[in-house]
Amino acid sequence: MKWNQALDDYRHFLKIERGLSENTIKNYSLDIQKLMGYLTALDIDEPPLKITQNTVQQFIYESAKNVNPRSQARLISGLKGFFNYLVFEDYRPDNPTDLLETPKIGRKLPDVLSTDEINQLIRAIDLSTPEGERNRAILETLYGCGLRVSELINIKLSDLYFEEDFIKVTGKGNKQRFVPISKVNKKYINLYRNEIRAHQNIAPSHADFLFLNRRGKQLTRAMIFTIIKRLSQKIGLSKKISPHTFRHSFATHLLENGADLRAIQQMLGHESITTTEVYMHVNRAHLAKVLNKFHPRK
Repeated sequence: MKWNQALDDYRHFLKIERGLSENTIKNYSLDIQKLMGYLTALDIDEPPLKITQNTVQQFIYESAKNVNPRSQARLISGLKGFFNYLVFEDYRPDNPTDLLETPKIGRKLPDVLSTDEINQLIRAIDLSTPEGERNRAILETLYGCGLRVSELINIKLSDLYFEEDFIKVTGKGNKQRFVPISKVNKKYINLYRNEIRAHQNIAPSHADFLFLNRRGKQLTRAMIFTIIKRLSQKIGLSKKISPHTFRHSFATHLLENGADLRAIQQMLGHESITTTEVYMHVNRAHLAKVLNKFHPRK
């Protein structure tokens, strides 16, 4: 089996068996392609079923010179997944990455916007344009529902259950969940849907997508990043933010206001509570207030 064939088979496995998104599959593929490029550059003739632990270890060592520990850990994780797949499919008896040590990295705490900063960003939207109404609905939904950007751009009209105060969200691995939606959020989505979207010429294949561009087609991830970057620059925000920052802010503000961690986990669509627990460390001042308020020996 040659490298290109092995990589194509792995991509197919990730898509069909694990249900991963195209973007996630692309990121996993890049790790394998880096190894393939290394072998080609050094004229090393070791196919995926024969590559040795020493070769993989040398590749990681060389790569570590140019990347930070977090990126190195990500690369090792990607390679482990690929070779685990080859072992799982009985293509090879062992995983050459089993003895590789992943660099220890601290958990990076997410950047969070204050409610005032979120309000400033929303107030900075130019509502005199059709795109302005859409962009307000987008930011309200990112913050109001704590969505990933990929989840946001894939919301469909058929996913809106406004009478029940929920929207259906398709997350990682095509796993679906119902997320509660507030009256304020519903208000701005309905304004966009009824006053702007209803008057667009919509491409037939995109008719069910909620958020559309000027050409009546589904918005891209890149466009959401651009919208937020421009608003951030407009208000002179010093923080470096992205669509994911609104998701972090959603979780942090819920926790600060007394929401149950399990409920936040369900709304975010985290498989493990450990992933959600990172928000316990975002605002230590808040945790101190909780202790002083609720501990019997305060």
